[in-house]
Amino acid sequence: MNELNNLKPINEWFKKLDSRPIIISGPCSAESEEQVLNTARQLKEIDQVKIFRAGIWKPRTRPNTFEGRGDDALHWLNQVKLETGLLTTVEVASPKHVEMCLRHNVDILWIGARTTSNPFSIQELASALQGMNVPVMIKNPLNPDINLWIGALERINKAGISKLAAIHRGFYPFEQTSLRNIPKWEIPIELKSRFHNLPMICDPSHIAGDRRYIQQISQKALDLNMDGLMIESHYNPEEALSDMEQQLIPSELNTILNSLICRLSIKDGDDYNPLEQYRNQIDSIDTQLIELLAQRMHTVSEIGEYKSEKNLNILQLKRWEKVREQGIELGKSLGLSEKFLTQLLRMIHKEAILIQNDVMNDKK
Repeated sequence: MNELNNLKPINEWFKKLDSRPIIISGPCSAESEEQVLNTARQLKEIDQVKIFRAGIWKPRTRPNTFEGRGDDALHWLNQVKLETGLLTTVEVASPKHVEMCLRHNVDILWIGARTTSNPFSIQELASALQGMNVPVMIKNPLNPDINLWIGALERINKAGISKLAAIHRGFYPFEQTSLRNIPKWEIPIELKSRFHNLPMICDPSHIAGDRRYIQQISQKALDLNMDGLMIESHYNPEEALSDMEQQLIPSELNTILNSLICRLSIKDGDDYNPLEQYRNQIDSIDTQLIELLAQRMHTVSEIGEYKSEKNLNILQLKRWEKVREQGIELGKSLGLSEKFLTQLLRMIHKEAILIQNDVMNDKK
């Protein structure tokens, strides 16, 4: 952990980009030379955009879907640099990717969430980067494990890479939520509080999964004093071969960027008030609580459907007593008061009874 604290203030390479927040944009995937260059030309007209991103190798969750254009797309990125002057960044997941990117003058590398989740893969990348002088950005792992994220940063740093940044792209939700990934803002806040000189970039596109939420998430990131945004854009998202729902056309990106408010940072020597940090943590946790409650009540509704079909009573007393006893026992072990737990569980149970009653009456 200590090595990361030796990073120069805000990493000089990052500061030299001369913009706050740093805006990184470009398509989820490089699909064709026309698509890459058309998108880059439009992004060049947006002053805030400094770095052009594109996925070159895109192994998807399931096979037989578009997985990127591979090495050919690196030539298109060189053309982007020549025409627009934008810096370029590409995701790498193997030593071969690193070699190919450096051979084709890619300016910045980033490591994706799936790779960050695997220390073996990170160590292979660290070995491939040994002695190189290239900036590397590391996304958080899929699961909310801050030590896994720190471990990836440490491994790359120990390979001699001092030009580092972290990317917050949210965490995989096991439950259904309105967003593609749960932000869990408290985790990037904690990482930033441990390593003050580590630039933190937010990826609203992957948190949202839907372009409708990108402005809101971007503003939240800036309110939390993050140093940059990585937002996906495509000159024609409706024809995108991957993640079309979360990509913006450059003019939409420009509108969002112009709507964002950059707050003033606390200067060195000012008193630091942690109240806002605590409040942001509470907001994040409250959002997760509400989404979990909504999921619970959806399941309650399905139970009501089943009880109606089988002509079962709504109130199953033994089951309710078991739920209450288990909930109180668990809550007390976590430091919650029995009185609070009793009231909370009663309210949840009361709402569940009302939902099942509505479902069963609708069936009549």
